[in-house]
Amino acid sequence: EQVLAESGGGSVQTGGSLTLSCVSTEITYSSNCMGWFRQTADNEREWVATIHPHRRTTYYRGSVEDRFVIAQDNSNNTVYLRMSDLRPEDTGVYYCAAIPLERCGAQKASSYKYWGQGTQVTVSS
Repeated sequence: EQVLAESGGGSVQTGGSLTLSCVSTEITYSSNCMGWFRQTADNEREWVATIHPHRRTTYYRGSVEDRFVIAQDNSNNTVYLRMSDLRPEDTGVYYCAAIPLERCGAQKASSYKYWGQGTQVTVSS
């Protein structure tokens, strides 16, 4: 179910930065854990990061842990993914997704109920 809307994708060179945003007017972020996933043409949709809205606990895929930051602003129902030191292997369509708080640790895309339409990130060498 697509009730989220991502923005901020684009094309950058290796080492560049982008900030993705995800907003929703239909679900309340304070009642869900928010995650980011990415997908390339030949790969499954892979988990990137998750944030708990109250504990502010964050979780990251190992390959992005020192380069990406997930953040959330509950006052305007927006979650961000700040990406720095981008690499060609970060290229893909990035999706935000929501999951109930009690399942916050899930990393499988099938566990998430709400999705956005995705935003393309392209990193060239």
